[in-house]
Amino acid sequence: MLRFGALSKRSGVTRRLVLSASAKINLALEVLGKRDDGYHEVATVMQAVDLSDRLVIEDSEILEVRTSAPDVPSDGSNLVARAAHALREAAAVSRGARIRLDKRIPVAAGLGGGSADAAATLVGLSRLWGLRWSVARLDELAVTLGTDVPFFLRGGAVLGTGRGERIEPVVGMALPLVLVNPGVGASTPAIYGGVTPAMYSDGSHVRQMVAALRSRRPARVAASLYNALERVAAAAHGQVAQMEAALLAAGALGAAMSGSGLTVFGVARSFDHARQIRARVARRSWRCWAVRAIRGPAIRMRRER
Repeated sequence: MLRFGALSKRSGVTRRLVLSASAKINLALEVLGKRDDGYHEVATVMQAVDLSDRLVIEDSEILEVRTSAPDVPSDGSNLVARAAHALREAAAVSRGARIRLDKRIPVAAGLGGGSADAAATLVGLSRLWGLRWSVARLDELAVTLGTDVPFFLRGGAVLGTGRGERIEPVVGMALPLVLVNPGVGASTPAIYGGVTPAMYSDGSHVRQMVAALRSRRPARVAASLYNALERVAAAAHGQVAQMEAALLAAGALGAAMSGSGLTVFGVARSFDHARQIRARVARRSWRCWAVRAIRGPAIRMRRER
């Protein structure tokens, strides 16, 4: 549990917001080169999926973050706490909130769970505190928290460029998927640190994926999957190749790693097909989910009193 300095009391009825924060996968991810700031220039197609964390945000006299997940950091690196502090400071408000985070998205898995939670915190506190900030204004804070956070303020399918923070929507489809996670995390800096100039590409894989999504054919999407980071991750973590092979053997149309890993996903013909694949792969020790691509917002909210 994280607790922060006392804030001014507020009178009135306590409000309560419940938000779901969806995960994402990278249908295509290319590294284009090294930037002057030390980061890599990337091009990626990100897609929100309906595996989600749950955040409950309530009025409080203090700013407090709680989670029962043992693998979520409990210090200042916690993205929910960082997002709450950043918004409070930027808006110059003296308001508190009690935030409870229920994790379902695995940590350090290439699914953007921490970034999704940060985006949900910005959206929820903007509403709870009566700020009503636009997405464009929240973007200014989101990008300081993580390159994926601006994506989660929107959702659907997007093309990401720069470090991944410059995004534009692309045509998506109701894509059925199976996610497989080995139960161990990977370090994003370490994975990117293993990228060599020989792995750089020109963005053609991402353009191919955008066209495949436009076709609305799962088989074409499966044939267009690409992740430049997979070679680095697979060399250090043998589970990546094992999970891909298991998905393909179970009937997936194609499989690839998401983000910097180590979650691997497979494309199915239908959601029933995805559930069949999941049942076959779940006989192993990995965590598995049958999910659908989300064409709407990655952050969904309802107000409770």
